[in-house]
Amino acid sequence: MPADGMAGGATAGTAGRESFGYRLGRAMADRGPLCVGIDPHPALLGGWGLNDDVAGLERFSLTVLEAVASIAAAVKPQVALYERHGSAGMAVLERTLAAAADASVLSIADAKRGDIGSTMAAYADAWLRDGSALAADSVTLSPYLGFESLRPALDLAAQTGRGVFVLALTSNPEGASVQHVGGADSVARRIVRAAAAENRRYGVDQDSAQLGSTGLVVGATVGSALTDLDLDLAAVRGPILAPGLGAQGATAADLRRTFGSAYGQVLGTSSRDILGAGPRIQDLRDAAQRTLEELRAA
Repeated sequence: MPADGMAGGATAGTAGRESFGYRLGRAMADRGPLCVGIDPHPALLGGWGLNDDVAGLERFSLTVLEAVASIAAAVKPQVALYERHGSAGMAVLERTLAAAADASVLSIADAKRGDIGSTMAAYADAWLRDGSALAADSVTLSPYLGFESLRPALDLAAQTGRGVFVLALTSNPEGASVQHVGGADSVARRIVRAAAAENRRYGVDQDSAQLGSTGLVVGATVGSALTDLDLDLAAVRGPILAPGLGAQGATAADLRRTFGSAYGQVLGTSSRDILGAGPRIQDLRDAAQRTLEELRAA
């Protein structure tokens, strides 16, 4: 039980905000389990007839948001694609996150931050502190300096009613060289157990009706790795961000087979497959709706 005596419920944050897990679970129930990535790759900007500059970046981002805000449970801006434009690009990201909040769609800043001590605390302050221009509803984190190195972000997220998604099992070929190490006690399994413990700390366990605010990133195309490494994602009772839906090869049916009993926690993430339908708002909306219907059917 956390120090404030609350059991991870709708008012867990000291700011009076409902916990991220509660808000995301409600959005997934109301809208469906779809997250749309906002990935302004140069090739996508060009395909939309936009210049690879700050003006193109902003038009792309706000167009995607307008198209999918009423459909998706969350949107996920890829931070690196804003950083490449320097401070002006980060200002566009700030405006995109603010616009997402105004549109009442949850935001996941895909920043993959991870460090130690005061540096990790500074990252947490940027992405999770009330009043920060970059504050999102949640942020992706890299635990490969040790799960506890993320403590400043874990604690601040809990205090402000925000959430985190910790990289656990990615689908890139290089990921296995770290994440699969250890066999029955693999690195990935330790991360999964630590995330489950973090949710239990706030009263959310595998028997809870709501989601915890400490989620995991697990690639949609990991195939049999969950079984091979004996990962119990259902026990985490946190949301599972599953990138790779659509253009990267995974279908909604693949997600259902891969995640099994944890499928109800899965937030299927599609980026290029939906974004490639632009630049017309209705075409983007139709592509998002088709993907959402597939996830619901599965």
